[in-house]
Amino acid sequence: MNPPNEPTRTAVRAATVGWKYGAVFIGYYGAVVHGLPGIDKITEVSEMSAQELIATAKAMVAEGKGLLAMDESNPTCNKRFEKLGILQTEETRRSYRELIVTTPGLGEFISGVILYDETIRQSRKDGTLFVKVITEAGIIPGIKVDTGAKDMAGHPREKITEGLDGLRNRLAEYSQMGARFAKWRALITIADGIPSRGCIEANAHALARYAALCQEAGLVPIVEPEVLMDGEHPLERCFEVTAEVLRTVFSQLYTQRVALEGMILKPNMVLPGKDCLTQGSVEEVADVTVSCLLRAVPAAVPGIAFLSGGQPCELASARLNAMNLRFKTRMPWALTFSFSRAIQQPALEIWKGQKENAAAAQQALYHRARCNSAARLGRYRIEMENNVDSRAG
Repeated sequence: MNPPNEPTRTAVRAATVGWKYGAVFIGYYGAVVHGLPGIDKITEVSEMSAQELIATAKAMVAEGKGLLAMDESNPTCNKRFEKLGILQTEETRRSYRELIVTTPGLGEFISGVILYDETIRQSRKDGTLFVKVITEAGIIPGIKVDTGAKDMAGHPREKITEGLDGLRNRLAEYSQMGARFAKWRALITIADGIPSRGCIEANAHALARYAALCQEAGLVPIVEPEVLMDGEHPLERCFEVTAEVLRTVFSQLYTQRVALEGMILKPNMVLPGKDCLTQGSVEEVADVTVSCLLRAVPAAVPGIAFLSGGQPCELASARLNAMNLRFKTRMPWALTFSFSRAIQQPALEIWKGQKENAAAAQQALYHRARCNSAARLGRYRIEMENNVDSRAG
């Protein structure tokens, strides 16, 4: 193993050595920061597997591209449909998802899509599996694998995400179906007296165990610890909690021997609670978010893909843009998007379950993907919102 002050030959070799010898690497040169006992008991990951994981992770955060989250559970999807008067059936959900995955040109801006269990099994009207449609568009298919956040015993008002039971077998099935990455979301609430250490540690441990199982199965794990926007807390409080959560998550990732080079982090932006009277400027949010990440996220992580968390579409784009515009040359990881509503919502509102609205809805989806691609590059301007590209449809 190379000494900490000597560069490894490649990131692939660093990650492979990390898996094999129970060491986790951070920084540009793969310096060992955490050695683990029981080396002889570690399941070795081949160099080819390491190469594939690292290549997939890098492709997911490729220059000018980001992720589209379309992994809403059926109840969540139905609630959104209900608000717009859309029929809540499996066929309606299938039709809406077909609209998304068949949007012309989507692969120009979207590197990967996160699917739900129902969605990964669905097909176009002509019988072509969505996974094939996505792959042929040059987009990487992924899958949400947690089973949702449940009330945490002994911790009123806090949640623990479940889904570890049987996960190894489910990951194997999803891999056979064409998925190349997975996602697991943990929810952290800020309120009086919470989050507790118990909640943070339990969710961080679950995220790390999930991530280790993903890499064992050859899937890149998206690790999503979301500090929710709900509440009246100020920006400073979100900074404190987000930093604590991220430090705990990475501590657990080290303990579970997850190779950081083969994962993607999906955090919240550092924001004041949505009911806070002082919301802060775009530039202030960008500054505080990047400062928090630099203090908590190892440089070995190839990319950070933000969740939108209910932010207005244009504001989410503007905040991501400010981060890349102001700090891109100083950040060790790529900063991109993994948005759901901040990309989908305008299209859904146009579609309304009506076939005749599909082309206009696809145009809106393409437009939001293009705007977020520009934000990924630090080139987004509010004037872009008045120039909806007519290519889609």
